[in-house]
Amino acid sequence: MSPIDRRAMIAASGAALLLPSALGAQTRPTPFSWERLVAQAQQLARAPYKETPPYPGAAKVDYDALHAARFRDERTLWNDLPGDTGIRFFPLSATAPQPVQIAIVERGQARPLGYDPAMFDTPAGNAVAALGKDAGFAGFRVMNAARDGDWLSFLGASYFRAPSPQKQFGLSARAIAINTSLGKEEFPRFTHFWLERTGDSSVTIHALMDGASITGAYRFVSSLGPDGVRQDVTAALFPRRAIEELGLMPMTSMFWYDQANRTQGTDWRPEIHDSDLLSIASADGTAHARPLVNPSVPLVSAFAERDPKAFGLLQRDRDFDHYQDDGVYYDRRPSLWATPAAPLGAGEVRLYAFPTDSEYTDNVAAYWTPAAPATAGRRIDASYRLDWSAARTPASNGIAIVDNVWRGRGDTEGSDRLVIDFAGVAEGSKPDIWSDMKGGALLKTAGYHVLGKAGLYRVILDLRRDGAGSADIRLQLRSGDRAISEYVHYPVGA
Repeated sequence: MSPIDRRAMIAASGAALLLPSALGAQTRPTPFSWERLVAQAQQLARAPYKETPPYPGAAKVDYDALHAARFRDERTLWNDLPGDTGIRFFPLSATAPQPVQIAIVERGQARPLGYDPAMFDTPAGNAVAALGKDAGFAGFRVMNAARDGDWLSFLGASYFRAPSPQKQFGLSARAIAINTSLGKEEFPRFTHFWLERTGDSSVTIHALMDGASITGAYRFVSSLGPDGVRQDVTAALFPRRAIEELGLMPMTSMFWYDQANRTQGTDWRPEIHDSDLLSIASADGTAHARPLVNPSVPLVSAFAERDPKAFGLLQRDRDFDHYQDDGVYYDRRPSLWATPAAPLGAGEVRLYAFPTDSEYTDNVAAYWTPAAPATAGRRIDASYRLDWSAARTPASNGIAIVDNVWRGRGDTEGSDRLVIDFAGVAEGSKPDIWSDMKGGALLKTAGYHVLGKAGLYRVILDLRRDGAGSADIRLQLRSGDRAISEYVHYPVGA
């Protein structure tokens, strides 16, 4: 997964159209439907790939120019109904230089929108003002009723994101991931969008995706509710050629360090991360928890599954005191949970991470890789729901969850100590601690209720790794044959 410039992405989301008649040059409406879009994607896959060139002048729109360009409030699309969702658009920039085409759908007819530089209020000499009327858009964002913030954003390649209920953005989703962990990643991009107003705080977004190895038709039925943003996603994918690693329902995040990786942090803040845990809900009811780490070398963790119920990247730690960030509020970052609408069959949930020493680089990706090969000419259908929320436990089913992870030196020379705190363990209970280790030996295992902390149970593992390599720990609290906690997977020394 290539690094993502988070500073530029954050700036673009802060930059910011009007009734269709005031949006600029338009052409006649044309019939539009989901079936037509799917046919278009299929036909596109039969033709050679042609990449959209960057727009001349977009490279001059840097971080400062983008941040200074303000979208005019009166130019907001669907601004005619007070209290309804509105749309504002992003200009092209150095980080998003390839234009996308956008159309509005009404009663089965699509009317393209024309770009107008006058949509933006810019200081003198700003590079956004120099973009011509043929520039096109970089993407768009969906505004809340008060027009003081957005709740959904599509910008760059096939990336999109939504905030937590606390209105804080964090991790991103993608339409597709291609060869992410193989060192030869591709980034198919949305080239066309069709926007359809479906009600207060709801919008349906259709998109055409094009890439060297694959094309696709996407539909995002998106709505904003009190618990966050929900998206019902439907996709029809058409590989142009065989794809070695196809990632469905992909999500991308940032993990620099937490309390278990203090030596990796050069910043004054105690923790910096958008997500801290991969959670998987297996078909058999097992809730897997894989705390995130910032590895010393690229690391792939694969979890073989058949018909998993869901998976997601969570920001479980929501204690402000653990971050002390009063600017971008890492304690308010959203968790993202992907739930398939139909059985997925056999495959793997994969977690890929590479080293970072910055909060501005997305270095973590999670996605579903089907066991069935992605070959040229084959249609691949996907249907799933995305929930952007503040939930800490979407997969726990009432069992104890990982609350914190700590690491340090063990009692024996050359040993490591791993401490995992579980929240939600019944007071007075005496759970069985099941654990094993690959790549070393467990020297000591102990567990106890933490005094004064209701429901908090601490497990201490002392271990010795084989040489200087990494080791994999598995841990679960049980009562006889019954699991009473998440099934924890943790890499030590990665």
